[in-house]
Amino acid sequence: MEITGIIKSIKATEKVNEKFSKREFVLTTEASTPYPQHLQIQLTQDKCAVLNQFDEGNEVKVFINLRGREWQDKNTLQTKYFNTIEAWKIEKL
Repeated sequence: MEITGIIKSIKATEKVNEKFSKREFVLTTEASTPYPQHLQIQLTQDKCAVLNQFDEGNEVKVFINLRGREWQDKNTLQTKYFNTIEAWKIEKL
């Protein structure tokens, strides 16, 4: 899947644990409409460095995978669902 937009912000790489790193950025889509969408997208592991060649304000095409997971609280037995937009390639337009 791919999406185009303007990079609004880029965060630093975050080392979650010894084996996992992620880097997030915000992509603004539909910027010329009354309701622009600001999507938080992440890159993981060796893909974190991909963002080094981009700046805030760049118009880009982002190739993404949608991820979802289920989590159950062991105390309350409540189930929650989390979604992630994970990029695997970015191209400057």
